Amino acid sequence: MIDYSKELAALKRSGRYRERRLFDEKVIDLASNDYLGLAHNKDLLNEACARLASSTSHAPKASMLVNGYHPIHASFEKALCRANGFEAGVILGSGFNANIAMIEALVRKADELFMDEKYHASGVLATKLLDAKVSYFKHNDAEELQKMLESSPAKRKIIAVEGIYSMDADLVSREIISLADDYGALLILDEAHSSGVIGEHLTGILDFYGLSVKENYIKMGTLGKAYGSFGAYILASAHIIDYLVNRAKPIIYATAPSLFDTVLGEVSLEYIQKNLLSFKKQIASRQKIVESILGLKSEGLIVPIRVKDNRTAIQIQAELLQEGYLVGAIRQPTVDAPIIRLIARLGADEKALSDVCYLIKSKIR
Repeated sequence: MIDYSKELAALKRSGRYRERRLFDEKVIDLASNDYLGLAHNKDLLNEACARLASSTSHAPKASMLVNGYHPIHASFEKALCRANGFEAGVILGSGFNANIAMIEALVRKADELFMDEKYHASGVLATKLLDAKVSYFKHNDAEELQKMLESSPAKRKIIAVEGIYSMDADLVSREIISLADDYGALLILDEAHSSGVIGEHLTGILDFYGLSVKENYIKMGTLGKAYGSFGAYILASAHIIDYLVNRAKPIIYATAPSLFDTVLGEVSLEYIQKNLLSFKKQIASRQKIVESILGLKSEGLIVPIRVKDNRTAIQIQAELLQEGYLVGAIRQPTVDAPIIRLIARLGADEKALSDVCYLIKSKIR
């Protein structure tokens, strides 16, 4: 028998062992990425079900390039383009697949990819499939990136960054976006944690900085976070989307995305657009609560709180769970140093957020 018991034992000794858990539904969720609380909105669920029920089929049945591309997919792609100001888009099954699709297809042999050292693991995995040169620059360090771009002889230069970094919670530097323009580089923006959370229209980092969409910009976003569904999308120029449809393996060889998840994503997008002022007010209020109690300022809804070691992270998470609150205990190698990852999501009321902030403060002194 092939045995991995020693590896599992080592993970347990180091406090890095992970397991799936079913949590009591009465627990107050301050750990998930359901930033706007839409995963609990039954009106959106019912509307999505009604729209899907009116369709002749409820499943895509095949890949997009056979006959799996459905009017529901096309409708949502157009809605996303209108909301974000992009020319074209394509829906995928997950954010993980979207990163694999973009990076593996776009970065060719004579190119160079410049990736922030804290880019998502899916993007890092995609680099292992490349023949091209891959260079990592220090997190959010525009100065180091500029030096790399300046010295690169690559045919095409491609920069990959996140709008909001999922563990550090900081925004990509505006200077890095400017560098993409200055050097004619393709800019991949992973907006999984920024779309639906920041910006005048809650569409993400370009919206936040007040920047217009350019031909060299590519935006990837997910439906499993602020949109309360599952799946992902890539937005770009029509030229880039056409290329991805023809070269990106997760688009070509995978069954087309779930029709239910897609229509739910469109219903959620419409709901966010109709309730912008309310959502922005609620987000700002929660940010103020976190800053006033923990002294931590965040542009989004992710609040990383450093703790001394993995075991402390697990212990604090367990103690808070006993009090009825669920927060994340994030450990290496996901992060450089362990954190309690608090999500100030709108699905939990402000009193609960305030109470858990005081509890955390008492435990990290």
